[in-house]
Amino acid sequence: MPIPDYQTLMLPLLKFISDGEIHTTQSAVEQLSKQFNLTEKELNEWLPSKKQKTFHNRVHWAKAHLKMSGAIENTGKGHFKITNRGKLILEKKPQSLNVKYLMTLFPDYEEKINGFRHKKKEESPVSGSLDEAEENAKETPEELIESGYQKIRASLQSEILSRLKAVHPSFFEKIVVELLVKMGYGGSIEDAGKAIGKSGDEGIDGIIKEDKLGLDVIYVQAKRWEGVVGRPELHKFVGALAGQGAKKGIFITTSSFTREAELYTPKNETKIVLIDGDTLSQYMIDHNLGVSIQNTYEIKKIDTDYFEED
Repeated sequence: MPIPDYQTLMLPLLKFISDGEIHTTQSAVEQLSKQFNLTEKELNEWLPSKKQKTFHNRVHWAKAHLKMSGAIENTGKGHFKITNRGKLILEKKPQSLNVKYLMTLFPDYEEKINGFRHKKKEESPVSGSLDEAEENAKETPEELIESGYQKIRASLQSEILSRLKAVHPSFFEKIVVELLVKMGYGGSIEDAGKAIGKSGDEGIDGIIKEDKLGLDVIYVQAKRWEGVVGRPELHKFVGALAGQGAKKGIFITTSSFTREAELYTPKNETKIVLIDGDTLSQYMIDHNLGVSIQNTYEIKKIDTDYFEED
């Protein structure tokens, strides 16, 4: 089954700690994962940022909302228990528990989670749209931020690819040089610039240092292809490498590779790395090439150690 959203986890979490004993967040994660029959794959699914596992994140936010409503209270770092409010909720025997239901029970909870809500509602072009979105949200705040980030990134990748396909071939080679240098290859821009695009050998567009000392070199083919690159093109590239006595090569294209090309492994000791348009645009974003930072946001969390008294 799919990983339950954080609101679905609220009631099972509250029932788990209904014994009034002190429980740990980790024990809650383990119990809820068993209750929902989550697989190892689902338990090890990460948020896009790779900083926290999805299920752990959702349990965290189920716990956070229950705490804001007063249904549970922290007793120490990573430890918590049910309160009288929490017991009151369970006495009502709700079929499910969510943000909207908690707001009907506890006005002070609504004030806590919506300290900025009324201002935002005034700014919303559709009356009530923010209320509905917040009350029916299935994703945690981190998931909403990261999904928004991924959408922005995907749009940026698409724009980068469009620009790459339109630039002059010599400028495309220059972009490839700058990217490889930013990734730690080629020594300096001056060294790399002298090598790339100067070879003139069939199937090779340039030669670049593997490291700053130039202990080895990498042969590069960088083309603004329109169609999908197939295995025959890789055969030609490997042949060109063999003609130079080279063992390492990078094949860069603005398009993509066929499945046969991706699975191709030269029988000799030659090692080739394939970089398609999607990967190329990702590398450019990751290494801040051709893009600029528009906004920066810091996501902070409570420092529990700070509030522990000696």
